[in-house]
Amino acid sequence: MEQLTELVERVITEQILSSAVLSQLRRKPEEGYTKVLLKPVQLRGQIQIQFEYHCDNKVTHDNIPLTEAAAKVMSLFESTFKQGLLRTTEGDYQVLISKKFKVTIRKQAAVVRKVEVSHNRKKQYVLNEGIPIPFLVELGIMGKEGNVIAAKYDKFRQINRFLEMVADVLPHLPSNRTVRIIDFGCGKSYLTFALYHFLHVESKLPVHIVGLDLKRDVIERCEALARRLDYDGLSFQMGDIAQYEGADEVDMVVTLHACDTATDAALNKAVRWGAQVILSVPCCQHELNRQVEQSVLEPLLRHGILKERFSALATDGLRAKLLDCVGYRTQLLEFIDIEHTPKNILIRAVRGEEPAGQVEKTDPQMWNEYETFRQFLNADPYLEHALQELLEARGCKRTV
Repeated sequence: MEQLTELVERVITEQILSSAVLSQLRRKPEEGYTKVLLKPVQLRGQIQIQFEYHCDNKVTHDNIPLTEAAAKVMSLFESTFKQGLLRTTEGDYQVLISKKFKVTIRKQAAVVRKVEVSHNRKKQYVLNEGIPIPFLVELGIMGKEGNVIAAKYDKFRQINRFLEMVADVLPHLPSNRTVRIIDFGCGKSYLTFALYHFLHVESKLPVHIVGLDLKRDVIERCEALARRLDYDGLSFQMGDIAQYEGADEVDMVVTLHACDTATDAALNKAVRWGAQVILSVPCCQHELNRQVEQSVLEPLLRHGILKERFSALATDGLRAKLLDCVGYRTQLLEFIDIEHTPKNILIRAVRGEEPAGQVEKTDPQMWNEYETFRQFLNADPYLEHALQELLEARGCKRTV
């Protein structure tokens, strides 16, 4: 831990820390928080480090003087968290701590170039205005001088929100070889190009990203742009999610707005490939809408619009629980503000650590929670059937 202590003390003392995220619980603290965000703030003319504790739907803050902040960070690493991301003006440091307290620190190119400490500071994006970014210029989101086109500002915010979520899972991607990524249903590929730019151009990771879509004209246009930008590690292919056989192992699977059970087909593929990270924004969840029957919910289900929205939320809840049952740690996050689109939930799943060649049994309570909810809704999810033998290998056997 000595190397980590020196790093934390230095970036705080030299005031080059822009932000940090401590995550991946070693053990849950009595206070119940599961993640801590850090950032420098100026209070009464003094620079302090603000600790933001996230506990379910509650967030609390604690402002610590610079002279005490490093010790506080290290106490959290030693007692509570196994993972951290320190963003500084000299580089981004990914921290991984094993069960035996072996520390791994990976440095990548800096995303931020200036530390802001004002409470009213301007929103800091992963991709900032004022600096021309070739793929954003080519896609018509930026002008040649780096200004964001007014009509495209929502798309610019969406891209940055997506990259923030990717940045959080960087420690789970391999750093000693090419990172393999599949983007199912890539469409016009705004986010596919953004992913390549962030991982390869900004973070200097070797990557091989494949964008997959059914529309020939879209694929041809995206492929031409990738070649024009000299994005050698990015390619596009025509293909169907369920039938794709172009890979045996994949590190990250992205699926955005795949309709109905196409999302489940992509999740099934990702699990079977052993993907370390899954990022999925579902769309048009019709399957459960056709199945759900529950007299207790009649006041809700009798209204078509409420039934549709409830079914969509319940579908994603079942998907998340199934991913947990096959060894992932899953979160449902707001992708972008709901005012911009109702399809704003992102499923982010990170594969848990398991001994090589071993499959751990699922916590029986976790499987029971899934079955109880599924039975209550009289649902029969596609994804459960697709993952059946993997679930059974972990002790999850369907009772009804």
